[in-house]
Amino acid sequence: MGNGTEVRSVYIILLIINNLNDINMVQGVLVENGVIQNINPATGELIEPTVSVTTPEELEKIISAANASQQSWSDKSLSERVEAIRQGLIAVEPIADELASLITKEMGKISAEAKLEVSNAIGLKDGWLDMVKEANEDVHLGGGEEGKAESIVVRDPLGVVVVISPWNFPAGEIPFLALPALVSGNTVIVKPSEVTPLSGELFCRTLASCLPDGVLQVVQGDGKTGEQLISSDDIHMVAMTGSTATGKRIMNVCSKKLKRLVLELGGKDPMVVFKDADLDKAANDAVANSLFNCGQVCCAVERVYVDGSIQNEFEQKVLDVAKKWKVGNPTDADTTIGPLASEVQRDNVSKQVEAAIKDGAKVLYQSECPDDKQGNFYPVTVLSSLKQDMAIQNLETFGPVVALSTFDGTEEAAIELANSTEFGLASYVYTSDLTKGSRVARQIRSGQVGINCYSLVAAQPACPWIGHKQSGFGSHSGMDGFRSFSVPKSIVFTTNAPK
Repeated sequence: MGNGTEVRSVYIILLIINNLNDINMVQGVLVENGVIQNINPATGELIEPTVSVTTPEELEKIISAANASQQSWSDKSLSERVEAIRQGLIAVEPIADELASLITKEMGKISAEAKLEVSNAIGLKDGWLDMVKEANEDVHLGGGEEGKAESIVVRDPLGVVVVISPWNFPAGEIPFLALPALVSGNTVIVKPSEVTPLSGELFCRTLASCLPDGVLQVVQGDGKTGEQLISSDDIHMVAMTGSTATGKRIMNVCSKKLKRLVLELGGKDPMVVFKDADLDKAANDAVANSLFNCGQVCCAVERVYVDGSIQNEFEQKVLDVAKKWKVGNPTDADTTIGPLASEVQRDNVSKQVEAAIKDGAKVLYQSECPDDKQGNFYPVTVLSSLKQDMAIQNLETFGPVVALSTFDGTEEAAIELANSTEFGLASYVYTSDLTKGSRVARQIRSGQVGINCYSLVAAQPACPWIGHKQSGFGSHSGMDGFRSFSVPKSIVFTTNAPK
């Protein structure tokens, strides 16, 4: 089945007959006879080598190995663990191009973005990893004077942590969850997304080559495998980046044993543009941060609210920028947007756009798109005159759509609209009045608010990454997030603690 047309035809047939016992479909990815059907979203062709699903028997052995190695790993000093992880990230450097190419092949990310993702992951070996170490160091309270009571707050690992990673950043997201867990003295089992199984495995196995056996392992499979994994009594924490629906299912499973959780979930992130904003910058950022990674980013700009008095001017600026973006083969140097990661994702975007148009939205622009029925390409789309009750204003779109609507220019209206969905991951406020921007930001219920910037890129490395409302549970990154993978313990003395 090397031909893309044949693969797509078989895929459609299997969708129709997916009630057969030997076929399981999760999130549009076909698992047939224990093998993930890993399809290139740009060509529709199967990717080699094939990826076998981890069997229940293999899963038990992996969980057992993780538990067996956990104590010896946590017995190592904090500095020893950090240095081993640092060497693991350094080991990724020689395979950086291979990994980036694999990411492009599996999920359609353009080559430049894939290379940046891998470079950023490797770059965590420097200051970021040192911050994780600092967050896990002992804290001394009291003491100092001769005989004065002193307490020491130490941090205990939880045991075995499962990391369920997303497909949109198959190398970039794993370290944000796995590395703090490892630094804390836990062993880790990573289940890469079934959409990008080879990318996730290559990154993890390279990193694991510098760690003791059993400390970092990989399992492959879909949601069924993931549920078997997190249901085990010998798993002590689950950290996941993914959809809100999946997060709720994980929470339900883990509640039975009160397992610790860190869940980074979906978003419907608003951008508010006041009339005093730098409109050229705002228009550029609205487009770039709606379209980056083909819009498949949890904190992508998905709703743009512009002061109605500048609507026409702003829309024209947005169009001028949007027309510079090119949809095409993700390996071509002049392509700025590749395909969506799956046919299911493309169809979801298409349905939201079509429904919005049917309900009165205006199409200001749709780009040219490759005439290739094998790829999951979707045109750059700019919509205006969107109403708040439309699905595209309330449900995560995750596609190359710039969604424009207006507000009356007041702070109160901006805050109300920004807070109008069940999500609260990130938000963006554009104004030349930083005092006003700060005032509005404090009233928006989201984990990050960028003032005239994209918070994902501009935030200080020590900032936590957290979702409000249904965009998350717990946090990762930042000193608080780094400590989410361990529990504090107070060792109390009535005198000075021993040195």
